[in-house]
Amino acid sequence: MKRVLLNGVPHGVPAAIRKIIEGGAVYDSSCSPEARVYFIDKDGGYYLKTSRAASLAREAQMSEYFESKGLGARVLYYATEAADWLLTERVAGEDCTYGAYLAEPLRLCDTMAEALRLLHSIDASDCPVRNRTAEYIALAEDNYRSGNYDSSHFPDSFGYRSADEAYAALQAGKGALGCDTLLHGDYCLPNIMLDNWRLAGFIDVGNGGIGDRHVDLFWGAWTLEFNLKTDKYRDRFFDAYGRDKIDLDILKTVAAAEVFG
Repeated sequence: MKRVLLNGVPHGVPAAIRKIIEGGAVYDSSCSPEARVYFIDKDGGYYLKTSRAASLAREAQMSEYFESKGLGARVLYYATEAADWLLTERVAGEDCTYGAYLAEPLRLCDTMAEALRLLHSIDASDCPVRNRTAEYIALAEDNYRSGNYDSSHFPDSFGYRSADEAYAALQAGKGALGCDTLLHGDYCLPNIMLDNWRLAGFIDVGNGGIGDRHVDLFWGAWTLEFNLKTDKYRDRFFDAYGRDKIDLDILKTVAAAEVFG
């Protein structure tokens, strides 16, 4: 995870957060245009995320839930004002784009699959987000109608030739998507934290909730291809997770949804 040293605390930080992080070196650790992320090197480390007003409420909620299961960062402060601010403690270790992990792709692939299987086995009957599947399908359909289509995110084997073809596949297959598994929602290497190869937790869980396991499986396969620059680990990832729990037709439906963002 990149870190660029800044001169001090960013402008506009609420006083309650400023009091906690004052005195620590501040680094810009952003990797998305939708939000700014800062690492504060103080105590065990903090991460401060800011974005448009009301945009981080779900992430704060799900971060607290993951932390209650021993799998996420502790939320110290969330506030929505002119902008949203979310302060969390640092999860131990490094994310899975760390060089030492990328240098052992077979072990990394298996570790990712094992971590996902663990996540999906959790009793999430108390999860506050009860139906991510309905939200997921509704967002894809809304984005189709507004012309938001980008096939570049797909693994090649799931590619569609047009928005209409992808939308037809989504409509044909959406009824098979389940809603019975705790999802991360963006299961990619930068969001999985390992401490010397041991799972330490998950970050950026704002898309989490109860949904269909194939959403996480899709992104797990995608991130291995994207970050390792090869698709040769896809089958190993699925085998390590458990082929008996994977339906390739549902994966194709998820791919159809994902081209719409």
